[in-house]
Amino acid sequence: MQHQLLMPDMEDPRPKTFREKLEAYKAMALNTFNTKPISHWILLALSSGAMLVAFPASSLLSRVYYSDGGESKWIISWVAVAGWPIPALVLVPTYFVLGVSPTPLNLKLVVSYIVLGFLSAADNLMYAYGYAYLPASTASLLGSTSLIFSTLFGCLLVKNKINASIINAIVIITAAMVIIALDSDSDRYGNVTDRQYAMGFIWNVLGSMLHGLIFALSELVFVRLLGRWSFHVVLEQQVMVSLLGFAFTTVGLVINNDFQNMASEAKSFKGGRSAYLSVLIWGVVTFQLGILGATAALFLASTVLAGVLNSIRVPLTSIAAVVILHDPMSGFKILSLIVTFWGFASYIYGNCTPDKDSSLS
Repeated sequence: MQHQLLMPDMEDPRPKTFREKLEAYKAMALNTFNTKPISHWILLALSSGAMLVAFPASSLLSRVYYSDGGESKWIISWVAVAGWPIPALVLVPTYFVLGVSPTPLNLKLVVSYIVLGFLSAADNLMYAYGYAYLPASTASLLGSTSLIFSTLFGCLLVKNKINASIINAIVIITAAMVIIALDSDSDRYGNVTDRQYAMGFIWNVLGSMLHGLIFALSELVFVRLLGRWSFHVVLEQQVMVSLLGFAFTTVGLVINNDFQNMASEAKSFKGGRSAYLSVLIWGVVTFQLGILGATAALFLASTVLAGVLNSIRVPLTSIAAVVILHDPMSGFKILSLIVTFWGFASYIYGNCTPDKDSSLS
């Protein structure tokens, strides 16, 4: 008698239809929501909102400064770090709330902060040239190349892994920048010469490269010197780097006589002295609020969420610049914007699903 081996029916637990997948995602989201108190999600929403509003506002204000009569590159660089007391005001009560002590300083840590502060001052100066000669939407798109450089420097200095999706993101974002470069004729203000546009383009990309280096060096400081990631430690670094960047930039302002020129610049500024001060003060506030929002989002959620918010920030800035500042928006720039967003999506996917087999160290 021939016996047949009967196998029990095994049901595939994975959702098959779109509705089943949607229900699975809803269940997963609800489960994640229930793992944290409501205060956590309120803080995350506020920090995400701060990042998405403050960073685009800071970019637009930098461009408004130049379009309405401002000329100094040092002043805009100074605005980016003059708000260092804002994170300091958040840091001090954090010690009491979390019950922690300030991180003790040593020679290596002090030297690292000095180097990062100097690089931060140089980085802000490079970006100032970009906003002086480029539309805010273009400067924002070019600024997204910092993702490329932070990835490459992170691989070289911190030995971070790079997989196929991240390499794909680097290639895509690079292609988007090439598209912008090819469309320079329709992407320039009438009072900007070819040489000035090229200078703004180059300095913006160099600023993004330096920004990527600063990000990798900051991570290296945490790995080698601090050995821990926590909210108050990151705030400490932000305060120290901004304070030292403020000191270096102030020296540049004094040498360039820009403090003395502020009074005459305010008189000739569109809207007068009050408009001039409003642009600078709100520039100081929005830049630091954006950094605080990004720091909070990073530690309340993950680097992936910070990447998602950053990818949303680029089109938000570009759209706001077109609507509010009437930036030129050609078909090539729209294409570059779409391609950049695609590159961010590839980068986020690469960080969500790292492929160990295709990783490069």
